[in-house]
Amino acid sequence: MSIVFLSSIFCSLQAQSQTKEDTLAIRQAALDYIESQHKPNPQQMARAIHPLLEKRTFWLNKKAAREFIYENNSEGMVMTAEFYNKSGDKFSSNPQKDVVLLDVMDKTASVKLIADTWIDYMHLVKVNGEWKIINVLWQYKDSKQHQ
Repeated sequence: MSIVFLSSIFCSLQAQSQTKEDTLAIRQAALDYIESQHKPNPQQMARAIHPLLEKRTFWLNKKAAREFIYENNSEGMVMTAEFYNKSGDKFSSNPQKDVVLLDVMDKTASVKLIADTWIDYMHLVKVNGEWKIINVLWQYKDSKQHQ
């Protein structure tokens, strides 16, 4: 009985494990997200994110002297990719873009993206065979920049 139980656990874990293709696609989605901001490319951002994407961070309202949650969505991120670095001065000539896969299942993944001045924690979902970023929680490395 215990051998059957262990076999079923092993098969279950195998079915949920990542493939090499998944690993590459997840990494590419995270890179498309950041690289679309390095060299403005809204199509590249749109390719990386799910239409229901929500991006959040904390922010300080100086007048109220109170923190609040700042949110953005897929439309805002596509516009960010188009305009944020239009002048080419937002990133170094060799920007940091380290992608760390924290956890990968067959349909969901968690990723940490380490950029020049901030960290993005991302959730990705595999829908119709494509990995898309659906949630982002981020902060500047120096949290005092959140104002």
